[in-house]
This record gives sequence, C-alpha cells and structure tokens, in this order.
Amino acid sequence: MNSEDSQNKAIETDFKPLEITSPRTAEAPGPNVGAECCSVDGKTKVKGAEEHEDAAAEAQSSYIPTALSLILLLGGILLDNLDMPWFTGYLRFVVYATAYVLVGWRVVWHAIKSLRSSFFNEFFLMSMATLGAFYIGEYAEGVAVMLFYVIGEHFQEAAVLRSRRSIKALIDNRPDEVGLVTEKGIINVKAKEVQVGDVVQVKAGEKVALDGELLSERSSFNTAALTGESKPDTKAKGETVLAGMINLDRVIELRVTSAYENSALSKILKLVEEAGSRKAKTQQFITRFAKVYTPIVFFLAVGLVLIPYFFVEAYDFNQWLYRALIFLVISCPCALVISIPLGYFGGIGAASRNGLLFKGSNFLDLMTQVDTVVMDKTGTLTEGVFKVQQVETVLDDKSWFLTAVAALESKSTHPIAQAIMAEAGQAYEQHRVEQVEEISGHGLKGKVDGKELLVGNTRLLEKFHVAFDPSLKEIVETIVVVAVGGAYVGYITIADKVKEDAPLAVRRMRELGVKRLVMLSGDKNSIVQKVAGELKLDEAHGGLLPQDKVSKVEELKAQGRTVAFVGDGINDAPVITLADVGMAMGGLGSDAAIETADVVIQTDHPSKIATAINIGKKTKQVVWQNIALAFGVKAIVLILGAGGLATMWEAVFADVGVALLAILNAVRIQRMKFK
Repeated sequence: MNSEDSQNKAIETDFKPLEITSPRTAEAPGPNVGAECCSVDGKTKVKGAEEHEDAAAEAQSSYIPTALSLILLLGGILLDNLDMPWFTGYLRFVVYATAYVLVGWRVVWHAIKSLRSSFFNEFFLMSMATLGAFYIGEYAEGVAVMLFYVIGEHFQEAAVLRSRRSIKALIDNRPDEVGLVTEKGIINVKAKEVQVGDVVQVKAGEKVALDGELLSERSSFNTAALTGESKPDTKAKGETVLAGMINLDRVIELRVTSAYENSALSKILKLVEEAGSRKAKTQQFITRFAKVYTPIVFFLAVGLVLIPYFFVEAYDFNQWLYRALIFLVISCPCALVISIPLGYFGGIGAASRNGLLFKGSNFLDLMTQVDTVVMDKTGTLTEGVFKVQQVETVLDDKSWFLTAVAALESKSTHPIAQAIMAEAGQAYEQHRVEQVEEISGHGLKGKVDGKELLVGNTRLLEKFHVAFDPSLKEIVETIVVVAVGGAYVGYITIADKVKEDAPLAVRRMRELGVKRLVMLSGDKNSIVQKVAGELKLDEAHGGLLPQDKVSKVEELKAQGRTVAFVGDGINDAPVITLADVGMAMGGLGSDAAIETADVVIQTDHPSKIATAINIGKKTKQVVWQNIALAFGVKAIVLILGAGGLATMWEAVFADVGVALLAILNAVRIQRMKFK
C-alpha cells in the first residue's frame, strides 16, 4: 500500500458526498447527502441528510414542466401528421419552443456558464445538438432529445432517493423521544437531550434510541437493523444494548453510554452516507475517459459537417449537419456517468442490509481481487469467551478446589479468571482471601481460608519449585495449575469455542476463489494449530505480538497477494490498516479496529467475509454490464448516424434509452439475495 492509500485509510477522513452526475441540476449536481447541494429541480438548496424528504417533494414538483413539455410535444407531432394548415410558421415554432424551454433551459444555462471552465461536457453537447435541430427545422426531434434526457434524469434522481431512503428506513427509524427515569418518575424527553449516564426506560416492542448498559436482569432484542440477522439476541444485565435494536420481551432500563450523535447507529448512518466519497477505479476511469472521449467526438462531428464539402458533389449543409447532431447526441456519456456510481451505491446499500458496512465503493472493487484472507483467532473465528472445559484435582473435595481457586481469581480481571469465577458461581464468595500477590506473566499467589495457594501457569510452579507432572505442558488448551501449601493438587483447562459458522465461512470463501486462508493469533501456538486443523486452514501462526502480525501480512503482500485481514481487537488495528482490505468485527470489536477498518462486519459472523466478496463481485458484474451496454449500443448507432442510416430518434434511444436501461440494471443490485 502506498502512502496515498494509507492516508485514505486514516481514522479521521474528510469525506465528500456521493456524486451522481445530473447535468440538469444546479452547480452541485444530483441529490447529495451530508453537504449543501441543490434539490432535484435546481432551485431549492438542501442541506444534510435530514432534508431528503424535502428533496423528494421538490423532485415531484419538477415533474410538472416535464409533463407539460411531453403534452406539447405529442400534440405538435399529432398536428404535424394530420397536416393541419394552420399549424405552421410561427405558431408551430412557438409550440415546440415552449416545450423545449420547459425542460431544456437549465441545461442551456449551465452550458453557457460552463464555457469558462470546461468547454466539452454534457451541457454543451446536449445544447448544441438540440439547438442545431431547431436550426435545421427538426423541432420535434430537438424537443424529444431534451425531453427524454430530462426524463432519464428523473429516473436517476428517483433511483438515488429510493436507494437512500431504503437504507435510512432500514437503519434509522429511532424514536425521537425516550422515557427518562427521574426521581419524579418517567418523563418523555427528546433523545438528543439525554446525557451520558442518564437512565432511560424502553418498553416491550419499542426501538432503542440510544446506546446503553442494560440495568435490568435480561431481555431479548431484534438486532436486524444493525446486523441483518433476524434471530433474537438475548442480553443480560451489564451487557451493551445498541441504538436500533428492538426490545422484544419486557420493560427494561438502560444507562446511556453514548450521546445520540455518537451512537453506533449514528456512526453506521454516517459511514453509509459517506461511503460514496471513495470512488472505485472503474468510476475514476470513466470520469477520466469522458474528459478525453467527449472532445474527440465533438471534433469528429465537426469533421462530419465540413469534410464532405470537399468530396461530395451534391453537398447539402443541412443534411450533414443533421448527421453531426445525431453524432453529438449519441456521444453523450450519460449512461456511464449516471449508472456506474449508482451501481456502486446499490452495492453499498445491499451490503448494509446484510450486516456489512463498506466505507467506500473502492473497497467493493478490492474485495473482488482478494486472493488471501488473513484472520485473527479470538473473537473472529472463535467466540472470544473463555469457558472451563475440565477440572482435575487430587483432592477429595473437588467443590472446595474449584471455589477456592475462583476466590483467589476474583482478585484478577483477566478473562481466564472471569471464566473460572463463572464456572464456580457465587459459592466462591464464602471463602476468605488475603495476602494476594499477582506475579506478572505467571499467575496469582495468596491465602484462601488460611491456606497458601498458587494459581497460574506451569512457570509459576517452577518459580516456587513445586513438582508437577511434565505432561501437563503438552495439554493443548489453556491450563491453570494449582498448588496448595507448596504441593501440586490439580489443574483447570479453559478453551475458547470455534464460532458456529466458521466452517461455513471457510467453505464459502474457497468457493468464491480465495486461494489462501491464514490465521494469526497471540494465543499459544498449540491452540492455534488445533483450531486451524479443525477449520482446514492453509496456514496458522500463534504466539504473535501485533508487530509480528504486521510482518506476516507484509510477507504475504510481498508475494504479490491481495490481502484482506479480519480482526476485532485493538491490537489488530495496525495490521487492519496495512492490509489491502481491512475488516473488523463490529459487534465485539474494539473502537480502534472498527475505525481503521475499510469494511465492518456488524454480525460478528465470519461467514460475512464471503458475503462481502460476493456482493463485491455482483456489483462489479452489474457495473461492467452497464459499460458494455452503453459502449455497444453507442458504437452501433454512431456508425449508422455517420452513414445517414439513423435518425435523431435512434440517437435518443442510444443515449437516454441506454441510460434508463443501465439505471434499472444498477437498481437491480438492491433486490439481490446474498448468502
């Protein structure tokens, strides 16, 4: 990754809104979000995502001039075909000119304004072609070109607004008010006014408005808005509940942990809206191509008018000008400029409905090129929750053994200590614990009920010269050995469980063409190799520090591989940044991992890695279908037009018709089902 790519992947990035070029509209074309932009009728300014409904209303009002123009055009064509003697001269010109002005004045105005900066653009091409048609008396065809072009713009605007609304409706329909718990009882207040640390009440069936810690004993939640999963998720007291989840069971209370604008749901909305700022290479190519292609076609059109003068005996200026105008209409790259970014935005929307957040359309493209997926173990391929697997002791009282160890471990915050305490239940609280000493990298020493205990790894017993069976070192799982009064008395094994869909994730990734699957972990190598063998991975390395993971990924990239790294911890942030595509587990993952990632998996399911690849492939497939359609039809009609075999009506289809087909094809991504 070069320095420019690294800068693009910085935690704090200045994003621009999604650009959908709409030449009919004002200076900032298209219905953009998150920045000041014009509305779809070119009049009213719209600021921010919250005013999309206003933009939709403005779009509907802009249909009126289009409808009037269509009526005038059809009426004019009907009168022409009926050969009405009174429908000639100035009256005929006024009818068609009125129809033209209703839909074309903004395009002509922007063509004039753009002469100062960019001479060859869609505004100029459309204006030249349609005004030229009026010059040679082809009024109906001049109006038709502009009218159908504007109708195409309406379809584009409707598609973009529909896509944005569907994403917003899917993700953000939080209640505006919440029930704030106060000394005087429950009072309704604006969600934006609630402070961190306040306690709010959520009734059964209500959607959670703010992130918080569950104060009630437990409840089940529908998390589909955040994760795409319909299966309810049961939360216990002390666990985090996120905005957007629906409370299914009972009335609960939450202690707010994030302000409204900083909630997980707000961040998701921001990511989705800003995703269009990072353009895919295909989009960048089309933008550059259009700048070169447009002037070439323009000069070819000029040549089509002038050159025949020197070679054709019965040269008719109007005839060759008509052919050149057809050439100009066909040359407009509208289908490409409109449908390609819309296709990528559709892919981002489809991903968000499947619990995946892409931070840019460029990462949709990169996912299709990934041939190596590197994954962390704990929290990514495994549950990340340690559980006691086996308790072995030479003591007669096995219950005392477990609860005494748990009593000493209660003085530690280590995940292994938490697992032992969970296994023992509340019974360990009956023991008296004193003189606790934590020995870094080894374990704990202390007195329980007056007896001296050593609890930790085998190195702890070696340090205090306690004899034990050397075969304990061969146990694959994490092992906690115990000595009482200077004598070895037993051990407890603890292991992390492989996630249920991890084998499915591996199989799907291989089906989608991922050639190498690698696991990197800080856990001890024996455990790592066991998990890798169970999942049939190609390569696995354990006992790694964060810098070691970086080195391993650098080695893979040096081999010419396109690498996606998937992790969840703060120690994974450096290697997530280094990978071609960094992916983070959003449910259990740390903020640092999520912030630096290019793709966030909201469900914590590793099978979503394959879903991300699949969505990327389908999106790219649709985009290239649109490119092939646009170039294919334009090439055919350009040749026919130059030879005088195509009229302006065929040109309209080659430009606007193809654009409409491309838009409909791009919108199709939103309806696709992904595993």
